[in-house]
Amino acid sequence: MFEARLGKTALLKKIVEALKDILKASTLDCSDSGIQLQAMDDSHVSLVELSLSSEGFEKYRCDRNLSLGLHLDMLAKVLKCANNDDAVTISAQDKPDKVLFAFESQSKERTSDYELRLMNLEQEHLGIPDTSYACVVRMPAVEFARICRDLAMFSETVIIACQKDSIKFSASGDAGTANIKLSQSVIDEETQRVSIEVDEPVTLSFGGRYLSSFTRATPLSEQVKIGMAVNVPLLVEYAIENFGYVRYYLAPKVDEPEA
Repeated sequence: MFEARLGKTALLKKIVEALKDILKASTLDCSDSGIQLQAMDDSHVSLVELSLSSEGFEKYRCDRNLSLGLHLDMLAKVLKCANNDDAVTISAQDKPDKVLFAFESQSKERTSDYELRLMNLEQEHLGIPDTSYACVVRMPAVEFARICRDLAMFSETVIIACQKDSIKFSASGDAGTANIKLSQSVIDEETQRVSIEVDEPVTLSFGGRYLSSFTRATPLSEQVKIGMAVNVPLLVEYAIENFGYVRYYLAPKVDEPEA
């Protein structure tokens, strides 16, 4: 038996929105320690990793390891049937062919439930090695989303250059050129702070539409962590309250310009 309860559906809605632009369908791997997801997009350019600790749920039970293959667009539609403040309970039997989503209003006067048939998905689990990044930047998630949106007007390619005390985002196309530079800040408000740790300068190019898709996770976290190093994928990480995180990995473009 598997059962997991959240006090508010809003959080689950945000998580699914952060995934469904990149993944059409994916498998939730459930164990007694929590829920994990790891999958590549269809183009095999980006990888998504989700981790939700069992301790973050109001109620959590998983008697045996289960894999729940779900169509994420369909799941998003089911979640829209619930109010943000409704509690949601996800449940499935051992060896399941379907998963149940039960919603309950705060007043407990309204309940609803929906069954989704599970999909048989063959997904390869890639071992993600521990990586030592040459540059690690923490910045407001809203600012990162704004930068990705603004640069998309100029080019599909975004150049990210990280050096001591600053990070620069650039895009150049037929319409012109855009450069946005952020410097290390020392403001007291941690959520608004820009923190930059650099062992060595790095300049890499990335697909702008992937970066824009990653920013769908902005509602999950006030800060975003960006990790860069030569010859390894970019890391973009959003912490999820006391639950865990969503991490995106993006391969650099091969035809990167010289720094």
